[in-house]
Amino acid sequence: MKTIQQLLGKAATLSILGNAETPVLGLQIDSRQVQSGHLYAAMAGTVVDGHDFIENCIEKGATSILCSKLPNHIQPHVCYILVENVASALGEICLNYHDRKAENLCIVGTTGTNGKTSVSTLLFDLFSLRGHRCGLISTVENRIEQTIIPSTHTTPNIIALHELLAQMADAGCSHCFMEVSSHAADQQRIAGVPFAAGVFTNITHDHLDYHKTFDNYLKAKKQFFDGLPSGAIAVTNKDDKNGMVMLQNTKAMRYTYAMKQMADFTVKVVEHDFTGMQLQLNDTEFWSPLIGGFNAYNLCAVYATAFLLTEGDENLPIQMSALGKVNGRFEVIRGPQRITAIVDYAHTPDALKNVLQTINDIRKNGANLITVVGCGGNRDQAKRPEMARIATEMSNRVILTSDNPRMEDPIDILNQMEAGVPPQHYKKMVKISDRKEAIKTACLLASAGDIILIAGKGHETYQDIQGVKHPFDDKVVVSESFQLIN
Repeated sequence: MKTIQQLLGKAATLSILGNAETPVLGLQIDSRQVQSGHLYAAMAGTVVDGHDFIENCIEKGATSILCSKLPNHIQPHVCYILVENVASALGEICLNYHDRKAENLCIVGTTGTNGKTSVSTLLFDLFSLRGHRCGLISTVENRIEQTIIPSTHTTPNIIALHELLAQMADAGCSHCFMEVSSHAADQQRIAGVPFAAGVFTNITHDHLDYHKTFDNYLKAKKQFFDGLPSGAIAVTNKDDKNGMVMLQNTKAMRYTYAMKQMADFTVKVVEHDFTGMQLQLNDTEFWSPLIGGFNAYNLCAVYATAFLLTEGDENLPIQMSALGKVNGRFEVIRGPQRITAIVDYAHTPDALKNVLQTINDIRKNGANLITVVGCGGNRDQAKRPEMARIATEMSNRVILTSDNPRMEDPIDILNQMEAGVPPQHYKKMVKISDRKEAIKTACLLASAGDIILIAGKGHETYQDIQGVKHPFDDKVVVSESFQLIN
């Protein structure tokens, strides 16, 4: 058990009202979870302000309050810590609460619109292969070595994140590879995390329902690199027009990777098919079972990061060849009559375009490409017509369907998507709101040698409809549909 004074450490405080020797039995940002002896951090959220619940938390037994504005009524038995930035101070408090165990980890954060999961997971797999005990924090799942911890957010809340890092350290992990979402950076959920390296993949149109403007979205990503310490490593995609913007104000050591221009690490696809690709990375070549130019970028980012962290270990190319696919990312399912289905998480215009381009580069003359695609509800609406436009321009047939409609009417989402379909491609498109029927229809439409892309959900094993998560796995539905044409 630690006192408030011990927990504050290097946190910048404006004033402390009350006894700084008050013991702290737990940390909480959710007023509903506060118990006796807890420190409650009053965070200003996107919907509610935690300061509005201070009195309620004190009634529940909170004995210390971290806040950026004092309540009207000061309780004599409560210690109030007034700070300018609650999240920043809480990061330091979390670090001290867990005896600064996270500092024993080599923590690598990856941010960007697309590729975060792939890069983080591949780094986890690579360093595990090299004999390190590793942790993973990702959209798909959190892991402490082979123990899986369900993931609810791309990046957990600040208290949960620090607790998870401490658990990794306690388990003997030496490395942690984590996704850093734009929401997490903006909300300072990563405050206090001692990053050893940061990786930038790319940035395209996404999450404007939250960030409102692309500039805000860009700044949120950049915040992560702005916060890296001087001893850290920053690795950025030089081919992305905003790649170097990310490093403008970072104190970290700067490195670049690219496919289209000179960089510290360059990658070239020598040959590829649906079984994998031969890559030339700087002066070395290796085969990867991964497919597509976007995965070439991901592998280059992984190699660059690993090379820098291992001081150029000569065994890296061999170990890179052993890396397999990431769940729900360009997963190939072979069907009857040489029909190939590909399940991919592509849920942004750029990601969809990359996957379709990869397929079109590989598919042989005469093979048709049938694309099944939807857009999530209660998310950025501006990308819906763009997704439909890209799908119809780059496919022979397109079925617009539901993704996770959430609280929206699926028909409304489909109509918004349909608005983006160019007139000359309109006959290629049909709308089937039931996702299972849409996938089954695509399989029945396919002829020998055709390719089916099922985009949008990837690794997800549910469909969110009116707040209820129903079991749904694209891969299972595809396999069942293939049985109908055996």
